[in-house]
Amino acid sequence: MHVKLINYTKNPERIIAQSARVCYSASNIQELKKKLDQPAVERIIKKIMKLGHYSVLEHASFTFALEGISRVTSHQLIRHRLASFSQQSQRYVKIEGEDFSFVIPPSIKDQDGLKSIFTENIEQLKATYCRLVQNGINIEDARYILPQAVTTKIIITANARELLHIFRLRCCNRAQWEIREVAIKMLKEVKKIAPLVFKNAGPPCLSGPCPEGELSCGHPWSKNNLNKE
Repeated sequence: MHVKLINYTKNPERIIAQSARVCYSASNIQELKKKLDQPAVERIIKKIMKLGHYSVLEHASFTFALEGISRVTSHQLIRHRLASFSQQSQRYVKIEGEDFSFVIPPSIKDQDGLKSIFTENIEQLKATYCRLVQNGINIEDARYILPQAVTTKIIITANARELLHIFRLRCCNRAQWEIREVAIKMLKEVKKIAPLVFKNAGPPCLSGPCPEGELSCGHPWSKNNLNKE
């Protein structure tokens, strides 16, 4: 799995702070920009995050390139409707050679017997897919045989507010393991660029009781979790 931040709003926290200032100032935008030194930016961002005035976070966006994730996980990611996605098409791209890689869940990988069964079945499906294509079946129809474990590539763009929402849901210990790993890697990337905005990003147990109630995992996050993952 590879998760890389490939583009983002230049000086995202400054843009957010400037947008917040516009709401409460009679000065023109250029004057506001000149008045925003780094201490002012930090002060405004901290206040925004404390008060929960998150609408101005939508002015900063981040674009990630993800490779080597399964279709299981990409299908979960695209449920975040406020983000934008561009994914490798199985209709136009023939899955062959190194492109026919697949994800083995840790619970299966750790058991040799089950890992062999899993891998053998994937290879059989791969052979069937190749046979269909070799016999003139369009790849858009041959793809029906492909398993969800087959890896994919996807580019994701989301604003800071939506990313906070994604991290709240997907960094949780109860999230599915692969998308949780993706979310944590994404969070590590944006923390380098906008540390104040994403300082407390993560599952809700970071800032209060778990909203899952009796379904809670019983192992609340700490800010050290990112260093352990």
